[in-house]
Amino acid sequence: MRPTRLVHLLTLGLSSALISCSGTTSQAQSADSTDSTIQEQGLTAAPFDADSAYLYTQQQVAFGVRTPNSPGHQATAQWIEEKLRSWGYEVTLQHFEGKDHFGKSAQGTNIIATRTPEGSDHILLMAHWDTRQVADQDPITQRQALAIQGADDGASGVAVLLELARQESLHPSGKALDFVFFDLEDGGQSNDEDSWCLGSQYWAKHPHQSDYKAKWGILLDMVGAQGARFYWEGLSKDYARPLLSSLWQTASQLGWGDYFVQADGSQMTDDHGPVIRQRGIPSVDIINFDPNRATGFGAHWHTSGDTMGVISKETLRAVGETVATTLRGDI
Repeated sequence: MRPTRLVHLLTLGLSSALISCSGTTSQAQSADSTDSTIQEQGLTAAPFDADSAYLYTQQQVAFGVRTPNSPGHQATAQWIEEKLRSWGYEVTLQHFEGKDHFGKSAQGTNIIATRTPEGSDHILLMAHWDTRQVADQDPITQRQALAIQGADDGASGVAVLLELARQESLHPSGKALDFVFFDLEDGGQSNDEDSWCLGSQYWAKHPHQSDYKAKWGILLDMVGAQGARFYWEGLSKDYARPLLSSLWQTASQLGWGDYFVQADGSQMTDDHGPVIRQRGIPSVDIINFDPNRATGFGAHWHTSGDTMGVISKETLRAVGETVATTLRGDI
């Protein structure tokens, strides 16, 4: 996610922008409203344990940086696989060759967990689990060559996905939920959009099932920071508006409307892009966006400040409950 996940900001509602979930280009969208009107009504949240998601975030950070070929990278892959297997999922490890931030050869591993009820439409749930090799947005020059801890940028999305998978194993929804943890997402260069999201690019061309199809996809990226705000992302709105509307309405009805802002953000270069363009799966990117910052992201993005200190259990709960409750509805 983000080589300079460069984004331009919308100053008080105008302006176009270069942005990237990972490095990127894009245009800021003009704010308008979605197709449906929110009906304010009581809604019971589906099971989701924010304490558990917080611990999963903490555990990943404890492994150290999860950059390609590092000890932390190897340990994290094994840990994710073991968690998923312990909950009864069939796990596929998809190895592929890619490049790191410096252009050196790196082996990536996409981790795919499935458990498919008969006759169900598949729903694809996604996050990336690697971390960036350089803190190139750090305000202190001496730290810019260091890898980031990635508590928010990587670990938070993985943690929410893991807790969703755990809850699904305890309280089956009857739906075919496929969990994909993409690797080598965050090593890109700001001037090369294709250098981002290598794991999702590979999976989109070589899915774990040759004829794989899904009704919807949901990508979680930077979903744990205190004060996070999730705007309507451009590709999500263009290709998966019904799901986007359902997620944001659910958030409002659960009391998380302050987090899920009903206004246009920007179009991101992120893992949902290859999934939409190459596999034709309508997908929504839930990603922290700050229109008041020149980068479009929080102050900790791609810096040494992306530590457990920025992680909020309430933010994890807002995202986790919103996704879990939407999945158990009629989508």
